[in-house]
Amino acid sequence: MKLRVATYNIHKGVTSIGARPRIHALKLALAKLDADILFLQEVQGQHDRIALKHAGQWPSLPQHDFLAGDSHQAAYGMNAIYDHGHHGNALLSRYPIASSRNQDVSDHAYESRGILHCVLQLASVQVHCYVVHLGLFGGGRKRQAAALIEAVRSSAPPDAPIIIAGDFNDWNDRLGAYLRLRLDVKEVFDQRVTRGVFSYLRKLSGREPRLFPARTFPAALPVLSLDRIYLRGLSVESAQVLHGALWAKLSDHAPVVATLNLD
Repeated sequence: MKLRVATYNIHKGVTSIGARPRIHALKLALAKLDADILFLQEVQGQHDRIALKHAGQWPSLPQHDFLAGDSHQAAYGMNAIYDHGHHGNALLSRYPIASSRNQDVSDHAYESRGILHCVLQLASVQVHCYVVHLGLFGGGRKRQAAALIEAVRSSAPPDAPIIIAGDFNDWNDRLGAYLRLRLDVKEVFDQRVTRGVFSYLRKLSGREPRLFPARTFPAALPVLSLDRIYLRGLSVESAQVLHGALWAKLSDHAPVVATLNLD
């Protein structure tokens, strides 16, 4: 069974400068992805100020419901709450969402972070999906990764297929090996083998080739690997980061899209 999945930090559906709405363009772009499951971060559940300032350009529905439309079901995990609204993570799915739960993993008062866990019913198989957005500081990310590991171990059976996707903010790739070891997962770009003198020296010494996620930030000219898709119980048919003028205008992150096979 094939699944097309994507992870995307949508930057609340507004431009970085001036906070001008681009949520309608985002909806059109996401439809072109034709993804069965979308893992979204920085989804604006409510923003009264922008809605008032840009009446007619801002949907009356929360962004997760607006983007889901009639083709997908939506689950939303509210993380950051303020006087004029809130934002968080969302999962959009063509398959029934059997259950959803949001877990607060904020490491301090100035960054509200969460893990949205959704169980999808695919025929006779349940797939456990986790939408994550980790913090900006290394120590906090390590603690949030530990909370993620505990959440997966306590909520998904050991033989269940799992997809963990989102914005890990792990620009120096300190968490990848940790997650692979503790959860027996792989990242969709793990099949890429690094080349060059350092790769050759690792091979001579008998060490495994170093694995690098793809670069996704900033979208206009990606240099940092922030966005990831980790899997267990699924194989990767293809994976890519979407570049180009369209995606550079929609968010500061580029989306990662992968075609998977359910083992």
